[in-house]
Amino acid sequence: MHAIECIDIVKSFGDPPITILKTINLTIDNGEFVGVTGRSGSGKSTLLYVISGLDELSSGEVRILGHRMHELDSKTFHIFRNRKIGFVFQFHYLLPELSALENILMPARKFEEERERTDYAIELMKEFNVFHCKDKVPAKMSGGEMQRTAIARALIMNPEIVFADEPTGNLDSENGEKVMDIFKEVNKNLGTTIVMVTHEPDFALMAKRQIHLTDGVITNDSKDSRSKKNEQKKK
Repeated sequence: MHAIECIDIVKSFGDPPITILKTINLTIDNGEFVGVTGRSGSGKSTLLYVISGLDELSSGEVRILGHRMHELDSKTFHIFRNRKIGFVFQFHYLLPELSALENILMPARKFEEERERTDYAIELMKEFNVFHCKDKVPAKMSGGEMQRTAIARALIMNPEIVFADEPTGNLDSENGEKVMDIFKEVNKNLGTTIVMVTHEPDFALMAKRQIHLTDGVITNDSKDSRSKKNEQKKK
């Protein structure tokens, strides 16, 4: 079973419609770390949003962990997404009135699992070097601290897949590298599948696989390149 399967997916906006994603077929295996790149307007963030279920498809099909997402009823879909998928965005979207620890535990609150996940939240904070922010509200934290807290929030439910949209876009290079180190560790140690959109080539290269979009079409996929090299070696 693949982590993600995209079958002939198309996404259009507006009237008359403008097609942003053009019949994309894509398979991502469990445990892969994929960097998605492309110029502004290429469709990379749109691809992330439709795959993750944050936006609807115009046509085609997305399967996540074997589930046909469009066939799930609303309640099942939201439970599945909240348990199996984590999200990290360019802006942290922490709730300003809550402490860092309370923000991290927000996804657990939906399932009334705050108490049993508090120790894990503290473990994540120590691992990501934000434990000193445990009782701080976001206004008292740095940009890097807020983003690392947001990553801990994305991981609190032990998701199988994490989607990240420009997670380093609001950070300086030092904090950006810290965030990338966290993603690499999570991918390696927990086996979490990570799909990350980035406009920064150096950070994209830190992923094990790179996918490049041009005008809504995949124009390069490093997985295909590796497959061709392996076939040539066998010959």
